[in-house]
Amino acid sequence: MPSSAPVSAGIEQKSPSGPPHGPLDRFFRITERGSSVPREIRGGFATFFAMAYIVVLNPIILGAGQDKFGHQLDTAQLVTATALMAGLSTVLMGVIGNVPIALAAGLGINAVVSLQLAPQMSWPDAMGMVVLAGLVLMILVASGLRQRVLDAIPTGLRRAIAIGIGLFIALIGLVDAGFVTRNPDAAHTTVPLGLGVGGRLEGWPVLVFVLGLALTFVLVIRKTKGAILISIVAMTVLAIVVNAIASVPDQAWGLTVPKLPDTVVGTPDFGLIGDVSLFGGFQQVGLLTGCLFVFTVLLSGFFDAMGTIIGVGEEAELVDQEGRMPGMGKVLMVDGAAVAAGGFGSASATTCFVESTAGVGEGARTGLANLVTGGLFLLALVFTPLALVVPSQAATPALVVVGFLIMASNIRGIDWDDFTVAAPAFLTMIAMPFTYSITNGIGLGVLAFVLLRVATGRARSLPWLLNVVGGCFLIYFLLGPIEQLVGVK
Repeated sequence: MPSSAPVSAGIEQKSPSGPPHGPLDRFFRITERGSSVPREIRGGFATFFAMAYIVVLNPIILGAGQDKFGHQLDTAQLVTATALMAGLSTVLMGVIGNVPIALAAGLGINAVVSLQLAPQMSWPDAMGMVVLAGLVLMILVASGLRQRVLDAIPTGLRRAIAIGIGLFIALIGLVDAGFVTRNPDAAHTTVPLGLGVGGRLEGWPVLVFVLGLALTFVLVIRKTKGAILISIVAMTVLAIVVNAIASVPDQAWGLTVPKLPDTVVGTPDFGLIGDVSLFGGFQQVGLLTGCLFVFTVLLSGFFDAMGTIIGVGEEAELVDQEGRMPGMGKVLMVDGAAVAAGGFGSASATTCFVESTAGVGEGARTGLANLVTGGLFLLALVFTPLALVVPSQAATPALVVVGFLIMASNIRGIDWDDFTVAAPAFLTMIAMPFTYSITNGIGLGVLAFVLLRVATGRARSLPWLLNVVGGCFLIYFLLGPIEQLVGVK
């Protein structure tokens, strides 16, 4: 990221580099990256609090589906699988990739597994296809193709991807907090989202979010150390008090209710780990349909993670002037392995989480933060009730604030005078939040860039690999008609 616009440093300015202070510092290059152990620890906690909801949400999404034989996955086993795969993958990324990017079951992909794959085969077959997608990703990394695809994306689009992710996580924060809600179809309105309930902010939970948002902005602007973590902890305490005094209905808080649990210890159930069938799905749906299913999971995992890595890397100032991040090959390999591991653990594909920006906003710059986040996920295997005390209204202000910082620090890096760059960048930025998908945003941006370069007689300036990626995205967006053509329901 150019030194002229590191707005993310509004939270924690980089300290001057100096000699490492011991083996831990040398291994994670903490001082070299202008960070410190306290920052990494705070960042690890902030990331965990921002994404701990996945321990509840992933079991809900996967548990709601039925396979071809009418079987449903056990919720307790899904909680264990989700926390275990998130913890192990996040620690692995920290140790091998040395970046503050946490991983967990990917939203969107888990819905594909639950609603599209499982109904046409058994659950082990569906998870086996996720494993295959992860193995293919690892092969693409080993061949260098995934890195070359990343390098082929022009700088302007990379900036747009980062901005789109900033807008996306801000919208996630607003929706998860209940500040913005989806209008019901029965309303017969063309407006898909609205303020609060019926256009009004109502209830104590939303007030907690608003106060948390104000507090986070104030602390960030004042450059308070631990700004995001202070806000999360303070709003959690406030939410617990409010919930106890005002007797707020549990459903008003969403997935996690801010009250002290009856017990802080739960017993993990590892029954789903390893319950997969690699090629059984092809016997159920045929070779062509099976390949389409694997392609869907593969493409989502490929570009969702790529966009997240670009966005987090830009925000953490880990990229060079050419937009490349040191050790990218290791990061991409761990991501591919995590996808396969998620399928092996029946937690769906495990992938990089944009909520990692909460930790980066707190000052995290190295994989040490991942050890903290991953360790907390592993502790959640036993202390799940305690881990779910933090309501989304206390954690989501961090996403909104960090979303703003990402957008502000990258907006100047786009050449708005060149419309062949500006128009694809615009589509990338708006498509991510509006379609709730990183992959869709990257796909529209790449297709628009290729089309406009060809239309303006600049086709020769396009890397051949970018044309291939554009072709893949064309297939991706036309999957519906293609599936109908080959008889996929």
